Amino acid sequence: MATALARLRRASGVPVAFGGLLAGSGRYRIDELSGTATPALRGLDVLRGNGLGGKAAALTRPCAVSDYPLSPAISHEYDGAVAAEGLRSVLAVPVVVRRRVRGVLYGALRRPVRLGDRALSAALAAARELEQALLLQDEAARLLTVARRPAAGPAAWEEVREAHGELRALAQRVADPLLRRELLVACGRLAAAGRADAVPPAAAGGRRAAGPVLAPRELDVLAQIATGATNAQAAEHLGLRPETVKGYLRSVMRKLGVHSRMQAVIEARRTGMLP
Repeated sequence: MATALARLRRASGVPVAFGGLLAGSGRYRIDELSGTATPALRGLDVLRGNGLGGKAAALTRPCAVSDYPLSPAISHEYDGAVAAEGLRSVLAVPVVVRRRVRGVLYGALRRPVRLGDRALSAALAAARELEQALLLQDEAARLLTVARRPAAGPAAWEEVREAHGELRALAQRVADPLLRRELLVACGRLAAAGRADAVPPAAAGGRRAAGPVLAPRELDVLAQIATGATNAQAAEHLGLRPETVKGYLRSVMRKLGVHSRMQAVIEARRTGMLP
């Protein structure tokens, strides 16, 4: 949220931005402020349909007013907090994930003017960025659930392995370094889920045995190959060229001392690099 608000302010030039995520059924709590002069908006619960943000959430589209306290287009449950911050011109954009409004972003000025296309475009871009982050968080949670389930039988292990490859591919599209790290930690947990099955604990000593270390991008490629992806499919998933994927695979096989893609996958699983 903080990253999205900073982007909104930087790209639009509006001095104030704030927002919040879903905090209950039809309720969005403003918990992140950027450029505000008071804490008046912090902790404010916006109900679906109420005020400008509630209207944007109900309609699932951006809404704006050029003079908030005088606008007849919205209800005025939150006038006190808005007035305390001195806001007049306000724009609200819903954050929609899988057709569900998960939050609302606002940009605002302290004078009554019409916010133009630049502000709207910046707010929409910030909302899309936040939507992608929420999608990835949802996916990470789903994949962790897969990792925590006992993997009984080949079909269950295949689900874990597919989840691992998907998560590594998603992590590379995340701009936020903290979120990317969280996703890669999730990848490590997925790999650890298969470690006990791949390497006997007595042999591994509870850890992956010492041996070759693959670079992150090499492991990304190998994780895709482990799901059955072709070089072209792996390249598409990871945003690489097929020739680059081939180069990474050659490096992987050289490091692991094997001569085929399948042998590389088997060795990576045996040593706990892949689930």
